[in-house]
Amino acid sequence: MVAIKGLEKFAPRDFPGHIASTIFLPGCAFRCPYCHNVDLVLRPETLADVPLDFFIAFLDARMGWLEGVCVSGGEPLLHPEIEGLLAVIKERNLLVKLDTNGSRPDRLERLIEAGLVDWIAMDVKAPLARYAEVVRAPVDPAAVARSAEIIRTSGLQHVFRTTVVPGLVGEEDVRKIGEWLRGAPRYRIQSFSPARTLDPSFEAVQPFSSDELNRIAAAARPYFGEAAVEAL
Repeated sequence: MVAIKGLEKFAPRDFPGHIASTIFLPGCAFRCPYCHNVDLVLRPETLADVPLDFFIAFLDARMGWLEGVCVSGGEPLLHPEIEGLLAVIKERNLLVKLDTNGSRPDRLERLIEAGLVDWIAMDVKAPLARYAEVVRAPVDPAAVARSAEIIRTSGLQHVFRTTVVPGLVGEEDVRKIGEWLRGAPRYRIQSFSPARTLDPSFEAVQPFSSDELNRIAAAARPYFGEAAVEAL
C-alpha cells in the first residue's frame, strides 16, 4: 500500500460542498520552482508515515459525519498502489476527491473506470507549449492534454486550476489555457506562497495583489462556465 505522508483531519476548503479530510501522498515528477511542498516532493523519506491502520481507524471513528477524503500530494498518480488505498476509502461509502497534475492519464482513466473517484481537481501549470519551462522537468504535454480530456468527458465534477506567479505564469498564460480548455465548467486562479519554495529564489518574489488576481480571473471568465480566485 502506498505510504501516506500527511493527514489533515478537517479540511473545509479542499472538497467543495463536503465535510472532508485530506491525505498527502509522496513524490512528484515535476519540479515547479514555486512549489511549497518541498519535503513531500524532494525528501519524502524524511517525513513520518501515517500508518494505514491509524488512517482506517480515523475514518471508522468518523462514520456518519465525514463525507469524503481529498487525496493530494505530491502527485498521487505516481503510485500504482493507489487503487487499493482509494478502495479502502470507498468501502466506507466516502467520496474521493483526487488532486492531480495530469501527468499519468492511463492511471487516471483506470481509477475513473473503476468508480474509485468522485471529484477531480487538475492543476494546469501553463499553456501546453510552456509546460517544460514552467515545471522544470521532463514532461509529455500530450499526456497532460489527454488527462484534461479524460476529466472533461468523465461525467465527474471537476475543476481546473492554475497557480499564477509573477514573472513565470501570468494573465497571458491564463488566456491561452482558456483557449485550450474552453467550455470547462470551473476554473480557479491560485496565488503562490513565497515561503520555503522548491527554488529558494522564489521566496523573494512578491505574489500578485488581490486586484491583480481578480483581473487575471476576469481574463479567464469568457472561456469557462465560472472562473474565480481560489480563497486562501
